[in-house]
Amino acid sequence: MINSFKNFLVEEEKTLYFVWGRMNPPTAGHEKLLDFLKAKAGNNPFRIYLTQTVDDEKNPIPFVDKIKFARKGFPQYARQIMMDKKLKTLLDALSLFHTEGFKRVVIVAGSDRVREYDVLLNKYNGKKGRHGFYNFSKISVESAGERDPDSKGVDGVSGTKLRGFASDGDFTQFAQYMPKKLSNADAKAVYNAVRKGLGLKEQKEFKNKITFDPVDNVRESYVQGELFDIGDSVVIKESDVVGTIKILGPNYLIIESNGVTYRKWLTDVELIEKQDSDIKDRDGSQPAKYHSGLKKSTKIKRDAQFKKQAKMSDDNPAAYKPAPGDAKAKTKPSKHTLKFKSMYGESENEKLAKSRIDREKKADSIRHDRMLDRARMRDTKKTNKETK
Repeated sequence: MINSFKNFLVEEEKTLYFVWGRMNPPTAGHEKLLDFLKAKAGNNPFRIYLTQTVDDEKNPIPFVDKIKFARKGFPQYARQIMMDKKLKTLLDALSLFHTEGFKRVVIVAGSDRVREYDVLLNKYNGKKGRHGFYNFSKISVESAGERDPDSKGVDGVSGTKLRGFASDGDFTQFAQYMPKKLSNADAKAVYNAVRKGLGLKEQKEFKNKITFDPVDNVRESYVQGELFDIGDSVVIKESDVVGTIKILGPNYLIIESNGVTYRKWLTDVELIEKQDSDIKDRDGSQPAKYHSGLKKSTKIKRDAQFKKQAKMSDDNPAAYKPAPGDAKAKTKPSKHTLKFKSMYGESENEKLAKSRIDREKKADSIRHDRMLDRARMRDTKKTNKETK
């Protein structure tokens, strides 16, 4: 005979799914665990229990505060996050479930705890102890999957990692792993609760400590207007197609080449250096930096020699002959060099040796530039032929 409606419900919902965890502090990774719990439970009831241990190493946030932060961070599971101060241990919780009339229980945990829970919970099934008594027809442990500690995303987040960020005073990194539904103010409260529990001072000023990966650096330069502009000539890396930027998108470019339009990410293209305005109409002329500070007549002679040398063999010494404008080029000494000279002087032998080294360095630099120039000229001609 059914004594009450409550007993009827428990009889129908005889399997309980639950999580028993520290969540010190609650993280975005815990949300994945709770989503997994709900999915596994299906139409069965499920609950979330947090441990009550408090210390200044692994458990800096007190139990009641943890409950508050977890309910704010996971509002969709607020009713399932239980606060029962009488349940000090996992065995206490199972004794309660038995008293409530559940026949089977399923605990969801990380893969590293599956074996431990399976042995412990089944060991005391049907046996009285300080925790009380429970006797279930079946006790199961479901693995929520393995966590990758080296992952940069939520899959690699851990309480240890976050307590480390809080200890280092790095709120920016700490906040990135907070539950997505937690407000910035609440994230700061969690952060300071961890610091306080670790015996550190609460932090009132929060400085950003952001490090960009290579793609982020490109994006940052682009946003600051330092990378591309409308009208710039660019080359598409994968196809060597040369085109002109028509539209600057948030993180992409619209490029036009011979009537064909391309949409490319910032990292897919490379800027073609602008040519000197005095000789820009000369086919295959070099970028402006090669003619900086020279007269137009010198630029024309210099450009002509570049083209002539580009056709020479790499073994031909004439290919490295200084171009007009190179002979008079001088390197301006730095302020540190001048200070050193004023303090210690410079003998004639030192001057001669330094002059010889400078000449050799300059000759090597010219050879290197000429080789690059010839390669650039060959690529330009190849591209022009393919375009025609």
